[in-house]
Amino acid sequence: MKNIIKRINPGILKKVFEDVILWLTGGLLYFYLEIAYRSYSHYSMIICGGLCFLVVGTAGDYILKNKKPLITSIILIMFFGTLIITTLEFITGIIVNIKFDMGVWDYSSLKFNVYGQICLGYTLLWALLSLLCVYFIDIIKKYIFEK
Repeated sequence: MKNIIKRINPGILKKVFEDVILWLTGGLLYFYLEIAYRSYSHYSMIICGGLCFLVVGTAGDYILKNKKPLITSIILIMFFGTLIITTLEFITGIIVNIKFDMGVWDYSSLKFNVYGQICLGYTLLWALLSLLCVYFIDIIKKYIFEK
């Protein structure tokens, strides 16, 4: 086991550590945001919210590094962030709400929903949340990971 650990690139371990910290940060932020908004949440939201935070933040970082005009970058971050979050929310909903019947959320009473797992109203909200993800990840990387 020691030989395996010695052969692992320290840069890879550092990246994995940073990603785990970002995932947990995003997951807990979303969990408590949901508690503040609707007075309850579910542990699956830590998993899904953290994954959304990490993936949207990574995508946003990539978009910003391509030196496009600011308005173009903002639109791309909002578009891809919305797509990423809605997709992960749908997958999570299919697993926790339909497959395991946990009843974490149900959008079936809202207009323009798909199987009660995603809906247009929240999808539009994810566009704004995407910008916040990229902003907070940038702050965390700058002040905690010193990047």
